[in-house]
Amino acid sequence: MIERMHLAIIREVEQQGSLTAAAEKLFLTQSALSHSIKKLEQQLGTDIWLREGRSLRLTQAGQYLLAVAHRLLPQLSLAEARLRQFAQGERGTLRIGMECHPCYQWLLKVVSPYLADWPDVDVDVKQKFQFGGIGALFGYEIDMLVTPDPLHKPGLLFQPVFDYEQVLVVHRQHALAPLDYVRPEQLTNETLITYPVDIDRLDIYNQFLQPAGIRPQVHKPIETTDIMLQMVASGRGVAALPRWLVEEYQHRFEVVPVKLGKQGIAKQIYLGIRETDMVTDYVQAFITLASAQPSSFSPAKN
Repeated sequence: MIERMHLAIIREVEQQGSLTAAAEKLFLTQSALSHSIKKLEQQLGTDIWLREGRSLRLTQAGQYLLAVAHRLLPQLSLAEARLRQFAQGERGTLRIGMECHPCYQWLLKVVSPYLADWPDVDVDVKQKFQFGGIGALFGYEIDMLVTPDPLHKPGLLFQPVFDYEQVLVVHRQHALAPLDYVRPEQLTNETLITYPVDIDRLDIYNQFLQPAGIRPQVHKPIETTDIMLQMVASGRGVAALPRWLVEEYQHRFEVVPVKLGKQGIAKQIYLGIRETDMVTDYVQAFITLASAQPSSFSPAKN
């Protein structure tokens, strides 16, 4: 009863703002578009739109169908693309989303051998640091999510690929540099530099500062790792980064890592995929390769 074209019409009318624009986008006449939806409304026994002057407003049923359209249409498009690739003996593109700012350097070390092993698979990395990675997986915008904070939902699988330690990064001459570890209250008068992520998703806040009721004097978000470390090296603040990344950059900057608390903050990086992609060989191959990276990309042991 509900056809793909119905969902496409509802989505396009919402995106384009009018029946005329939606009809042009779908290569239909406006009368054909209106007739199609009118027939669906008669079959369903409920209105999808209500007219308010010259504009349309979706009813509750229409809002529901719009949500279905946003969920199903990308899946159908991807399925068709994959089937065309199978028919042509091709593999396709592995689209990777990043929810981990410092993981880009690590990812490059995985992508290089992967491309050599899978010459018929392209890799596209989407560094949308503020995007909803889980929604992007469900919406088929990406095929894999790199994240330190998996959100386990039905239909998704998360595979840990390596452990690391989150540490404080300070200038070599900083008063905290000689310490084995820092306590939360020692950051009260510091400028804390972090990636531009919501505070409740920053480990230094939710696992270190907030449980102690402590806030830094200043919180300064910076998006790029190089600039962040240059700021620390120039004495403009302290930062929180994975130990392995700090050690990789130490030859370029006068910075040192210091443990956050006596026990430290242990973390893992996960690769998230849809359950239905478990059978896709080149997706599984990427996870296997990422899990087998040399220890030089893992955190230092204390």
